[in-house]
Amino acid sequence: MRIVLIQASGYTAPMVETTQTRDALRAQVSRLMSDHGIGVTPQRVEVGQVLFARPQHLSADQILAQLRAAGSRVSKATVYNTLNLFSEKGMVRTLTVDGDRQIYDPTTTPHHHFYNVDTGELYDIPHDTLVMQGLPEPPGGTTHDGVEIIVRVRNTG
Repeated sequence: MRIVLIQASGYTAPMVETTQTRDALRAQVSRLMSDHGIGVTPQRVEVGQVLFARPQHLSADQILAQLRAAGSRVSKATVYNTLNLFSEKGMVRTLTVDGDRQIYDPTTTPHHHFYNVDTGELYDIPHDTLVMQGLPEPPGGTTHDGVEIIVRVRNTG
């Protein structure tokens, strides 16, 4: 049985939302962490403030670079451990692109992505703009848990 993509309409490029004040963002991140059963520490909040400042897709190294640029002394290990914890607790989605490159997505509702292989950028595709037909039955003793599609694109010209 094959999976057939029969519709992909209504895609619009993501828009960057207005960033919140630093205090409001800190409070939002702390609340999210508490809601997901994650202990609130200053270092975890710093990582969360970078990731949740606006809808975006960032690698651990990009988050670390932003933290360093802001004067933070959070270690690389703390950034990776925090992102793994956020992912395990469902606070962020982890996307694997290019084999082993992991990108963290603060949008946890179902959606898909365009991945530009030339620039490394990811763009959200709303979940309801893709309709699939012919999804095979899962192996015995399992059930479908979701479908995530990454459409790879290249720059033209």
